Amino acid sequence: MFLPAALPSEETVIAAGNRLIESTSTWKQGKTYHINVKTCHRPKSPADGAPWHCRISEHPPAEATFDQLWAKLGEDKALNEKESESHTTCPWHANLLTYETPPFIYRFIPEIKEVIKLKEVSPTASIWALYYTFTPPVSPRVFTVIQIRRLDTTMIVSLPIDLSGPEDKKLAALEPEGVRGRYVAVETITDLDNGNTEWRMATSSTPGGIIPSFVVETTMNSKIADDVPHFMTWLRQLPK
Repeated sequence: MFLPAALPSEETVIAAGNRLIESTSTWKQGKTYHINVKTCHRPKSPADGAPWHCRISEHPPAEATFDQLWAKLGEDKALNEKESESHTTCPWHANLLTYETPPFIYRFIPEIKEVIKLKEVSPTASIWALYYTFTPPVSPRVFTVIQIRRLDTTMIVSLPIDLSGPEDKKLAALEPEGVRGRYVAVETITDLDNGNTEWRMATSSTPGGIIPSFVVETTMNSKIADDVPHFMTWLRQLPK
């Protein structure tokens, strides 16, 4: 976790992200979900707060293009993760929909209920607070991150931010109330030679509170894999 004043340069963060993504080809292979979402993982090292998990999916142009993915993941990613699209009719599929009351609500990440942009650090980096809610008895979680995006490397990096310092009191006052969680995520969007687009994401997280780590780790690969069909369903329902 980083204090805003102690953040490494964006170039340093992106370089570290590149090294991490390149290393995922050597990680232990996991299950494949939703037909085309492959997963892999690696154990926690002494420098890590938790083990790492990765998903890799490949998408033909008819499903999602590079430009469509970058527009929603590389620009205002946190806001897009919260966004929803309403519909009066649709096929019911509990894994893809958050059902409240008619109309049906499609969400990219259903658990995110509030997103606050705390600070724009640069044209390519912003600090966000994300408020997640879960089925009781799990308490709401707050993840405060800086998201750094670079189109030249087609990469988005999210790093946990600590606003407990006296110089960050004003920003901390804007954070929602909830158990503090932490996560790191590195995502890349790549045009492939076959005309498809690869979406790769590696993450390491700790939910905070009293949730046992083994509970989180045993479901992490399937959980991050679920984000792919969530996103694709949400993307298809956006206004043209």
